[in-house]
Amino acid sequence: MNRMTQTVAVLGTGKIGEALLSGMIRAGWRARDLLVSTRRPERAEELRTRYGVEAVTNAEAAKSADILILAVKPQDMGRLLEELSPHVAADRLVISAAAGITTGFIEDSLTAGTPVVRVMPNTPVLVDEGMSVISAGSHATAQHLDHAETIFGGVGKTLRVPESQQDAATALSGSGPAYFYFLVEAMTDAGILLGLPRAQAHDLIVQAAIGAAVMLRDSGEHPVKLREAVTSPAGTTISAIRELENHGVRAALIAALEAARDRSRELATGNG
Repeated sequence: MNRMTQTVAVLGTGKIGEALLSGMIRAGWRARDLLVSTRRPERAEELRTRYGVEAVTNAEAAKSADILILAVKPQDMGRLLEELSPHVAADRLVISAAAGITTGFIEDSLTAGTPVVRVMPNTPVLVDEGMSVISAGSHATAQHLDHAETIFGGVGKTLRVPESQQDAATALSGSGPAYFYFLVEAMTDAGILLGLPRAQAHDLIVQAAIGAAVMLRDSGEHPVKLREAVTSPAGTTISAIRELENHGVRAALIAALEAARDRSRELATGNG
């Protein structure tokens, strides 16, 4: 069966769920093969109007869809699985996009043998520049991973990792955009302190960030080499980097990512 003729249901169609929905339509899925579930009737009507998809209950989606994408918040996953478990046949593919929720937790709630794939997307899927980290559960095959890559590849890049690395990937990639926003916020404040209007400081920093990211992606160079190309002897850049090192920015980033990884592990144990 052509992957794009299978019926896919997105359960919990918030921002990430809607980004996946729109990405699938752009990639060639037919609206009639896509289902959504939402908590609010007005949200269901909004999605019907915008995309031409059918809004159904979670139970109806479980009975009729070939692929179920669970795009709810981690704390809502237990309740959703209770709704789904009587209706999900073992030949369905279940894809979870909830941070910290293990495939084992989902498998234990569903019919024995149900294939589950765990995916950690990040918010740039909203602009088709996301990174989605994909792991197979104990019953998922390479074909199931292909299905997940086809769906999430429509809104950015994908990377397969063992599930044991998902918490680390969540810390780096899932939460990663927030660190860059935090850095841009701090640099904008610094620009104002140095005498620039906020709008100008913002534009300068955002374009610098975009340019640096494209160079990292397209040049293939190590970030140290790219940084050294900007760092002249006794120049402005090395003076700034010395202060970053003096204030322990590198150590703070490592500690921050460790904290994010540990929180992802906590979510997996149900300590939401």
